[in-house]
Amino acid sequence: MSLDSSRPPADLPTDKELVLKVIPMPADTNGNGDIFGGWVMAQVDLAGSVLPARLAQGRMATVAVNEFIFKHPVRVGDILSLYAGITRVGRTSITVEVEVFAERFAQQGEYAKVTEARLTYVAIDADGRPRPLPAR
Repeated sequence: MSLDSSRPPADLPTDKELVLKVIPMPADTNGNGDIFGGWVMAQVDLAGSVLPARLAQGRMATVAVNEFIFKHPVRVGDILSLYAGITRVGRTSITVEVEVFAERFAQQGEYAKVTEARLTYVAIDADGRPRPLPAR
């Protein structure tokens, strides 16, 4: 799937925080020459954990990937900007939305949303059991 160059580039989110920027390399490609989806998922999980880590103030774990949508392929050399925002805080868990935007190497300054996801993290104790989040 290729990006439609007649469409304007995606607007970057104003309701989320930029938590990670990364550039995929040739070693991260799949058999089609695009960046392997599992690599993108790992980056999203890392980015998604940034904001919950502030609230959990201790160990936490990813407990669910509630939704994951690949909108466009990621290419070698793309500059990926990962934005995250907390959508729900429970007693032990935190749900986060992550949006991934690619700044294509040849089109600096233009962004296209390539992936969006919703993940849930849970605060855990030393034994790996859920624990209440600290009072805010």
